[in-house]
Amino acid sequence: MTRTRPDTGARPDAAPDPGTAWEERNAEFLAASLDWLRLLLRAHASAGAGAGAGAGAGAGAGPEAAPAGRPAPPPPRWRRRAPSPPAPAPAAPAPHPGPAPAELAAAAARVAAAEDVEPPPALVTLARRLGLSRFERDVLLMCLAEELSPAVGALFAAAHGSAAMAHPTFALALAVLPDPTWEAASPHGTLRARRLVEISHTAGSALVTSPVRADERVVDHVKGLGHLDERLAVLVTPLPYEGPGTPLPPSQRAAADRCAAAWDQPSATPPVLHLTGPQPGSKHLVAAHTAREFGLTPYRLPAALLPAHPADLDHLARLWDREAALLPVALYLDADEEAAPEAPALVGRFLSRVGAPVFLASRDPHPAPEGRRAVVVEVAPPTTRERAAAWREALGPAAGPGRAGLLAAQFAMDVPAIHEAARAGGPDGIREACVTRGRTRLDGLAQRLCPEVGWEDLVLPEEATGLLRQIAGQVTRQETVHDRWGFADRVTRGLGVTALFAGPSGTGKTMAAEVLARELGLDLYRTDLSGVMSKYIGETEKNLRRLFDAAEAGGAVLLLDEADALLGRRGEIRDAHDRYANVQVDYLLQRMESYRGLAIMATNMRAALDAALVRRLRFVVEFPFPDAARRAEIWRRAFPEHAPGRDALDYDRLARLDVSGAMTRTIALNAAFLAAADGGVITMPLVLRAAREEFRKLQHPVRERDFTWTRPRPDGTREEALS
Repeated sequence: MTRTRPDTGARPDAAPDPGTAWEERNAEFLAASLDWLRLLLRAHASAGAGAGAGAGAGAGAGPEAAPAGRPAPPPPRWRRRAPSPPAPAPAAPAPHPGPAPAELAAAAARVAAAEDVEPPPALVTLARRLGLSRFERDVLLMCLAEELSPAVGALFAAAHGSAAMAHPTFALALAVLPDPTWEAASPHGTLRARRLVEISHTAGSALVTSPVRADERVVDHVKGLGHLDERLAVLVTPLPYEGPGTPLPPSQRAAADRCAAAWDQPSATPPVLHLTGPQPGSKHLVAAHTAREFGLTPYRLPAALLPAHPADLDHLARLWDREAALLPVALYLDADEEAAPEAPALVGRFLSRVGAPVFLASRDPHPAPEGRRAVVVEVAPPTTRERAAAWREALGPAAGPGRAGLLAAQFAMDVPAIHEAARAGGPDGIREACVTRGRTRLDGLAQRLCPEVGWEDLVLPEEATGLLRQIAGQVTRQETVHDRWGFADRVTRGLGVTALFAGPSGTGKTMAAEVLARELGLDLYRTDLSGVMSKYIGETEKNLRRLFDAAEAGGAVLLLDEADALLGRRGEIRDAHDRYANVQVDYLLQRMESYRGLAIMATNMRAALDAALVRRLRFVVEFPFPDAARRAEIWRRAFPEHAPGRDALDYDRLARLDVSGAMTRTIALNAAFLAAADGGVITMPLVLRAAREEFRKLQHPVRERDFTWTRPRPDGTREEALS
């Protein structure tokens, strides 16, 4: 259906382009209004300082004035109480004879005729939307006059009876304009509360005799200029929007419909639409579609830019409220990014002062703003099936069979990000564009490893290698099993691929994660859970949430090292620390299960883990300490093919050293540097020397006979020991 925008005091349509018929009619209305105002000022000036004459000119001069010949009403009482100027001022030039009542009536009729057009002039529309009385509208016209026609200053001076007062004042408005009301000068009245006019009030001067000016933004609007206020333009940016050709996924269409239904309800102030969820892009899309259904242009304001000082915060709120009255705009207050602890309170205070259409976006719900209703709408990320459809639409003929499904399974991106990656990557760089996109947020949260090893570098038992290949296969076939075969409709938890790598240090857990990342063409990010944990309640969960949210869009493989730091056996709850430790464990496991990529936990102490927690993981891969046969193979692979002397090494002898794979690679590298400094050939004595140094570094027991070697002779005997 065709929706109408919330009745918030904003124009129904943006100002037409310059040169249109509307602009000409708007100029005609302003010209007629200024002519009418000039006649009023001349009438007041020609009447002199007499109370009766001064009041009569204003009371019978408006389009709704009393008929000619009716006695003029007595002068308003405020006129008798108005303070005198603080210092004598030179007298204004003698006024010309005042206009006749018929001339005033004719001018008022021209204003009424110029006003009665569709769409109405900008000043008329603004007055209607903000609920200005006719007197308030005329006060605003008087303040606009010196900006629209500088020559009117002489009439202001003549009307005041002082050449030094060539400007509008509330005193003059109350004396000259029809139907004067004191409320117009109140700071709570619309003119001042909405910052339509400003009073240059100085110490020692009366409020009603101080100069009053129209705000520059209001002047431009009345002229027909539709630009954003410069004070707001430096804070807000247009909300990204893909356009009508990018439909909302079905799961997010429901969220947009709920937003529209909330704004469709009759209300003086539309509710705040509080969009929650993990993907900022999805919330952008829902907000943009909703705003455009109501003819509004959404602008994004980061919550971090809200001023902390209450007066500045109130000023910003009033400026935005006024902007929403001038242009069809909506505010998207973005509280997704981490901000200072006082940010939620600032957001609440700001929203309680704004009456215009507002979206509030945050990862989790915020407290409702005081005095204003809020509707919480959860915006879920698109499903794998919806992402696959978006990829097929974005790639077109380049999608190919199965390509869209694979991209959808590996990269949990929102629809705008999918279209952006398709444009940026081109036909051949899609995967790289997706991977690169996720690095911006992840690089500050975890260490990125560049996988350079493959399956041929792994030396593991057959069972462990088979499990690793199963893991890679499940990641690549998620879209087939979950969506095409319908398993995602039956299973709501545990859709992510989770694995525990357990084994002593240096047995290949990190290398296996690198092999998987290289096989899948994804980034690998490693972080120690001991570094994620915080002694402050709730901070550990926040750190984990940031990590997983950032990794999801880039489809990264997450390696959570030192898992035993958090996943130790849960004991009885004796105090608050035990209770929150269990909460942290539960949150980590739930987040791993909901993670649509590959999440790996690594530990050196599987025995320290709670068995109930291990059962919730999909794979457990054991990395045993290598036996002699596997150690010999690891030694062979530790030296590159072009390393001089590698073929002459005694690998069976080296396999007798009780070293892990990581120690083997370190020893091989150190031996290579020793060889480069001494002869240029890697020899057994150099390797054993490097091994002895590694043992001492790690404070392992050093037995000299383990680091000696006897060179075999051609006759089968061996030479003396070499060390």
